[in-house]
Amino acid sequence: MSARYLLPYAPDTIGGLPAGLDVLVWDGDGPVPPDEELAAVEFFCLPYLRHAAALPLIPRLPALKVVQTLTAGMDDVLPHVPEGVRACNARGLHDASTAELAVTLTLASLRGLPGFTRLQDRGTWRLEFHESLADKTVLVLGYGSIGRALAARLEPFECEVVRVARGARPEERVHAVAELPELLPAADVVVLLTPLTPETRHLVDAAFLARMKDGALLVNVARGPVVDTAALLAELSAGRLRAALDVTDPEPLPADHPLWHAPGVLITPHVGGPSSAFLPRARRLLRERVLRFEHGGPAEPGH
Repeated sequence: MSARYLLPYAPDTIGGLPAGLDVLVWDGDGPVPPDEELAAVEFFCLPYLRHAAALPLIPRLPALKVVQTLTAGMDDVLPHVPEGVRACNARGLHDASTAELAVTLTLASLRGLPGFTRLQDRGTWRLEFHESLADKTVLVLGYGSIGRALAARLEPFECEVVRVARGARPEERVHAVAELPELLPAADVVVLLTPLTPETRHLVDAAFLARMKDGALLVNVARGPVVDTAALLAELSAGRLRAALDVTDPEPLPADHPLWHAPGVLITPHVGGPSSAFLPRARRLLRERVLRFEHGGPAEPGH
């Protein structure tokens, strides 16, 4: 028996969905449903962190109308979405968790927590002086919903937030990317939140990094290829810049990659989204998107 929806969660765990909704549940780990069960699927929500297993199902869905992700970025998904099928990302789902990690990486790097952790491992008590986030200028590159969440969390730290997006939005005090050459030299911290597109691939190149002031911190919670890794390694090795990276290029980062041991770098393994904040927000988003689709409207708001 085929179903209209292919979802990673059972309807009763999502809540608020019509009784008897025609749903096939597949979480990306269990056996792949047979073709006869997939024949009528119109709405497919890819299981979180299981895209590699889920993407091969798309050509097996002849009735498909919507591909929904539970990620903000869709660079790995869009090449697999057929013409005429709507691709919807999870805008808003990861705002809290990713913004929280960006603040964590910034504070940990500025306050020297990686070094203190290594001292703790050796049982060494050593007083050190480190930088505060207070009085710093933080440039947020990619000012969308996560950027707004980050700016709200930075406000209590008594720092100046400079907002940058693809185009200027004067009503939100947002600068255009074209203004970066003038803005970068004044930034103590640059946080990357841009999606990965042909325009943003290697946006942070040698010229971009050269405009950053000595001792500045680059925080990447966007996508690894937004940064030219070789150019960043050169700046880190020279000791001129520091970096806190939740994403890298390549990813996963090989154990023998020089980025692991570059001076002034803090690395986390792409954990901006997976936290306790994920599941309740994923269920709320999926409920909203399914109800929109069920009632004949666009899956995403604003379309």
